[in-house]
Amino acid sequence: MCHAVYIHIPYCSRKCSYCDFNSTATPVIPLEQYTELLKKEIRSAGDFKELATIYLGGGTPSLLTPGAVAAIINELGRGNAILPDAEITLEANPGTVTRASLEGYLAGGVNRLSIGVQSMDDRELAFLGRIHSAGEAAAAFEAARAAGFTNIGIDLMHSLPGQTLEGWRITLETAIAMGPEHISAYGLTIEPGTPLSASLDAGEIVPQDEDLAVEMFELTAELLGKAGYEHYEISNFALPGYRSRHNQVYWQRGSYRGFGAGAHSFQREPGYGVRWANPAELSSYASLVTTGAVPDNELLQKKDAMAEIFFLGLRMLDGVDLESFRREFGASADAVYPGVIDRFVALGLLRRSATKLQLTPQGVLLANAVLAEFIPSP
Repeated sequence: MCHAVYIHIPYCSRKCSYCDFNSTATPVIPLEQYTELLKKEIRSAGDFKELATIYLGGGTPSLLTPGAVAAIINELGRGNAILPDAEITLEANPGTVTRASLEGYLAGGVNRLSIGVQSMDDRELAFLGRIHSAGEAAAAFEAARAAGFTNIGIDLMHSLPGQTLEGWRITLETAIAMGPEHISAYGLTIEPGTPLSASLDAGEIVPQDEDLAVEMFELTAELLGKAGYEHYEISNFALPGYRSRHNQVYWQRGSYRGFGAGAHSFQREPGYGVRWANPAELSSYASLVTTGAVPDNELLQKKDAMAEIFFLGLRMLDGVDLESFRREFGASADAVYPGVIDRFVALGLLRRSATKLQLTPQGVLLANAVLAEFIPSP
């Protein structure tokens, strides 16, 4: 049974220099028409039962009017499908919201915001191609509080070219003083095909020094920990009781349904799981919805499912339940990955207890190298 839904809104006011997500500032379909396509796709999926999380991501979902957001949520809620305590998140960018629009989102059913702050330094924001200033980010947060939101997350980004440790400290301390319930702090990755990648290839920018990037990560954990935030996933921190329930569905390999252009879906049953995705291009997505076509799906093999338990589950600092793994797959983790776990335990990157396998603090710093060992060969 699917308890989580993701809605993708691939519309932006301006494409950021680092972004390789499925989004566009020059759409071929008006946003109002896209909203109708979403509603039609949701109707075609049938009734849902016991929806515990809904997440509107993008792109910039806060380009939608409050009425459009409410209509999407209402479409999902036909037949009382949404649980009374469901977490309903809207991603919002400063510069696209007002107190009035935020009040409208709250009245329409949204009860959690994820605000794309990224930095509290105007020069860094300009470098990233953001449309807001640091002052506007703070104002958007205060407007959300004034509108009545009691569950707000903000996104921050470190390891930018030219960023200093002291500059990152100021962003963190400013963010902590704002008092969000959740902070995501990501290290910048320069993805191929982005404007930042072109600047790197042209020699216009120099990647952040790796040792300094590690210091920034360590400073993040130190300051947020002192401020009472639980470090519960590699890049995510929350006050007690405010973890992202929706994102935990992904990391724990739960079932979810995606709607919109490029949205992905996963059902843990039958077998070892089924995945499918909508076309990313807007006109192709519109054709899929209007014709009632069904995307091709992929039946996962046992080795894929076992790998996902580790390279997704180990992202959470709670770790992977080894006994649950053995019950589900009929074999121990050591039998499936002979020598791998023992090697990382000996290196101090993994910690094993009677029932759990977890990243150590050093393992969190080198998580990509650890997680890669569990990805099966093609």
